[in-house]
Formats: sequence, structure tokens, C-alpha cells
Amino acid sequence: MSATHADHQGHAARSPGGGMPSKRIIVGYGFWIFLLSDIIMFSAFFASYAVLSDATAGGPTGQQLFDLTNVGIETMCLLLSSFTCGLASIGAQRKNSAIFQTAMAATFVLGAVFVSLEIREFAGLAAQGAGPTRSAFLTAFFTLVGCHGLHVTGGLMWLLTMMAQVLAKGYRPDILRRVMCFSLFWHALDIIWVALFSVVYLIGAGQ
Repeated sequence: MSATHADHQGHAARSPGGGMPSKRIIVGYGFWIFLLSDIIMFSAFFASYAVLSDATAGGPTGQQLFDLTNVGIETMCLLLSSFTCGLASIGAQRKNSAIFQTAMAATFVLGAVFVSLEIREFAGLAAQGAGPTRSAFLTAFFTLVGCHGLHVTGGLMWLLTMMAQVLAKGYRPDILRRVMCFSLFWHALDIIWVALFSVVYLIGAGQ
């Protein structure tokens, strides 16, 4: 293959404007692929829960176990954290540290309250003898809800890392890309929780 032909092919792989896509676009696209793979995993857990929701083995059902007041508080905390996370993204884009750091701190507090309430719920269920080994229904419940809780916990650690990086390095392009990825991740967790709240808790408590 001649050098001229190879150079022509290289230019053909570039964007219509003549340049390669920006790193921000590449990172965003790659992170969306990660999020979609995560959503596929949660879809499998949702499917397993739907199949096993009636497999109580004579044990307690969701209607007997679920406290919608507690779950409602969890939901409000997570939805409010999505709002504060959005404010943090605006603060980062404007390079306003007062908005960014305050909004990220509020997001952390709301997320930590959510995780604390979830841990308390799990401990209460275990104390009633309704742990994950009690029935297939409870196994599926703890797996689905617990997996989401682990994601939120990981997100909180990521959040603290982003606050420290902005404080130490400022609003460099690579830092802003990481803030964008964190925001996508956090909002995705909120969407998954809304589905989880509806399918697991609302339907389960009404059965």
C-alpha cells in the first residue's frame, strides 16, 4: 500500500471537520459504554428478582417486611443528591469553587444518609430472621438492593476524590472530564433507584 493511499485512509477515519474527536467526546462515549454495561447487569438482577419474588419458602413477604416510610426518606435523599450533583457540575464548568465544593459536600451528605438508612434496613431485616439466606426472594432482594448500595458507596469515595483533585489541581480539562463522568454515574444510580423503588418496594409492599 502506498504512503499516499495510507495517508488518505487516515484522513478518512477523521471527523468531517478534518480533526480527531476531542478527548472529552472519547471519554464521554467510553463512559457511556461502561454505564450501559452496568445497566445490563442491573437488568439481570431485576429479572432474577421478578422470577423469585414469590419464592418466600414460607417466610415473610415484601408486604410484611418493607417500611415505605424509611424507603421514602432514602428516595428523597438520593433525588436531592442528584440535584446537588447537577449544581456541582455547573460550578465546575464555571470554575466556581464555592458552588462546586458546597454542592459536592451536600451530595456526599445526602448519599451517606441514604447508605446509612439502607444499612439500618438490612440490619433490621437480619434481626427479624429475614436475612439473605432465609429464602430465594430475600436472596434476590439483598443482591439487587445491596449491589445498588455498593455502587452508591463507591460513588461517595469517588466524590471525595474529585473534591480533593479540584482543590489540589484546579479545573484542568482532565479534571473536568472526570467530574462529567462522575455526574453521569451518579445520575444513572438515581435512575436505577427509581426503578428499584417502584418494582421492589412499591409493588412488593402492595402484594
